[in-house]
Amino acid sequence: MALPWALAVLSLLPLLNAQNSSCHLNYTVPITNDTLDQISGKWFCVALAVRHPDYNTLASSIQAEFLYFDPNYTEDRILLRTYITRAVSNCHLDAYPSITAIVHFSLTFLQFCVSLLSGFSKDQCIYMSGYLEIQRENGTMSFSEMGKEHSLYLLLTKDPSIFMLALSPEDQQNMGLFLQAAKPEVTQEQMRQFYENIMCMGIDKSEIVYTDEKKDQCGPLKKQHDEERKKETDPNGLQKKENEGSSEDIAMG
Repeated sequence: MALPWALAVLSLLPLLNAQNSSCHLNYTVPITNDTLDQISGKWFCVALAVRHPDYNTLASSIQAEFLYFDPNYTEDRILLRTYITRAVSNCHLDAYPSITAIVHFSLTFLQFCVSLLSGFSKDQCIYMSGYLEIQRENGTMSFSEMGKEHSLYLLLTKDPSIFMLALSPEDQQNMGLFLQAAKPEVTQEQMRQFYENIMCMGIDKSEIVYTDEKKDQCGPLKKQHDEERKKETDPNGLQKKENEGSSEDIAMG
């Protein structure tokens, strides 16, 4: 997969290096039920660039990521379930963030280090779940961390098989952009749209992190969760209500 990515990046270097002063991203497109229908279900995060120091630490180590958006249309919130495979090189407290760029996340650092020291592989699967609050009129989804609210702006394209999430686009020091796709591999045209938005935000191409679905280590944990969810289903086939708040699991591949 490395060669196709390299060729795609090389072919788009003129676009990335060009400075288009007229480009403008509309971050205030209202979110409707049709919008929520479009983004519901399983997606792959195939590329991302994020500057916030807490988020950047995790983002730079991501090997693969897939996630599920489950909207609640009446409560205007989305249950987000995320599976991230990350490469872990060291067990340092300052290298482990308390949150991801999408949803509140915390993990006992001692548990994390003990897992590494117990002889497990350093390819790590992390599972997170939590809620995004929808602000329909201004096209944002928000989450809170340590009393501070963070907003994600939903950017749709003409291609319904991709969309993007912009984090704090008004803040040059902490902004980020995430490309979500229905398939783990995207076309050159789909990447072109991501690169154009990256350019408009003022993010350099060297800040982009690419994921590779072949490196995913979360399959077994996802299978386990599917089995647990089946057991939680009542005899009438109705899924029991999810617990409030967020949760996280860790598995070593």
